Amino acid sequence: MHLINQQFSVTYEFSVCFTRDTFAPENMALHDLISAAGATTHKVQPVIDSQVLADHPELIDAIALYGDIHGDTIAFEEPFIVRGGEICKNDPAEVEEFLRLTQERKICRHSFVLVIGGGSVIDAMGYAATIAHRGIRLIRMPTTVLGQNDAGVGVKNAINFRNRKNYVGTFAPPYAVLNDFDFLSSLAPRDQRAGIAEAVKVSLIRDGEFFAWLESHCEQLARFEDEAVEHMIIRCAELHVRHIGTGGDPFERGSARPLDFGHWSAHRLEEISHTQFPQHELRHGEAVAIGIALDSHYARQMGFIDEETLMRIINTLHGIGFSLYHPALEQLNIPQALAGFREHLGGALCITMLTGAGSAKEVSEIDEAVMEQCVQRLRDYQ
Repeated sequence: MHLINQQFSVTYEFSVCFTRDTFAPENMALHDLISAAGATTHKVQPVIDSQVLADHPELIDAIALYGDIHGDTIAFEEPFIVRGGEICKNDPAEVEEFLRLTQERKICRHSFVLVIGGGSVIDAMGYAATIAHRGIRLIRMPTTVLGQNDAGVGVKNAINFRNRKNYVGTFAPPYAVLNDFDFLSSLAPRDQRAGIAEAVKVSLIRDGEFFAWLESHCEQLARFEDEAVEHMIIRCAELHVRHIGTGGDPFERGSARPLDFGHWSAHRLEEISHTQFPQHELRHGEAVAIGIALDSHYARQMGFIDEETLMRIINTLHGIGFSLYHPALEQLNIPQALAGFREHLGGALCITMLTGAGSAKEVSEIDEAVMEQCVQRLRDYQ
């Protein structure tokens, strides 16, 4: 036998920028991000979420004007409008059309794709960008709280396949992330609130001081006051970026996924609500809030946290405006949901459990009878 061992490392670096009114001619954030790639004119393919465009009909003209003024650096192609929401991840039409357009317009590996939209569009078009030419430089411009403080700053790109969420995808860091707070004002209250669940999640497992801040500012967050929301988004994004960069497993080769705290049940509750309660579908963040409450009750029952910590968590979630009960809980099959999450991890079961407000550990077994009792406890929150 002849054996050759290959080993190399690749350094990734990308900026997460926070701004307002990105396409105002005097705002240099996008110009500076693109010009950092070289002193030349760069071809940029905008991709816009149809729902975002409906709320911001001036967007196409603003992009065109920005391109005219900064033409020394940016050459915008005609925007590609894609259907917003989960449909763009379920139906391959958008990905296929993107590939056709990039080929027709000669968008190459030295060009840019600027994706403006909610989490589903960011996911699907990010995936399309990473498979075209084996990777076109991607700038994400998430337009939701969840996108700006969590999903948009990660390295995952994905679409759904045969009713399996995010089954097809890639791990590929973006060139940059540009978070424009102005997009958040057009969100429905439910969507504004839903993204805050990820801030509660990451604070509980990573930063007790941040959780205390969320706890003390839950009323301002419930009213979606600008100063509180912007601090929440920036700090949440910082914690997610730090974990991805320093957690030792950015491409999820192992089984531990601490940033999925509360998600083993949330994923299943989302699916149940979409299929069995279509008039009362759970947003991802709403399901995560329930998942956080469920696992916090379990941590209390198992003696990992005390009663005071549990009530701080429950009161904070309620204070922000989350409902911690949904009829999908009545259909939650705990063994089945845990088995699905184990498959999602690609290895042994590894569930993040709190040991305090700001600390956590991984467990490989769940007492299903105790967890069932915790589900029943959530009925008290109807």
